[in-house]
Amino acid sequence: MELAVEVFGMLADATRVRIVLALQESDELSVNSLAEVVEKSPAAVSQHLAKLRLARIVSTRQDGQKVFYRLENEHASRLVADAIFQAEHSLGGTPRHHHADRVRE
Repeated sequence: MELAVEVFGMLADATRVRIVLALQESDELSVNSLAEVVEKSPAAVSQHLAKLRLARIVSTRQDGQKVFYRLENEHASRLVADAIFQAEHSLGGTPRHHHADRVRE
């Protein structure tokens, strides 16, 4: 239970959620590319990535001087997606993700 709480705590930050979403859309990104996507400084993004890496949510690949980040597995993406879906429910009405399901049927 304690480890699960730590994972939720790690994802309880808007910048880290944006990083997970950005990495979900791409195979891998550098710190500078992630900084552009999440609209934060490279130094701030680097600090968040260090925490995500320690939590084994992201992993790295080095290519020369550049380091590229990717999601370690699909679980953080699913947690973030489910949190967004839950937030949509709290807004009232029919959540956006339910509309998408109806379109596919």
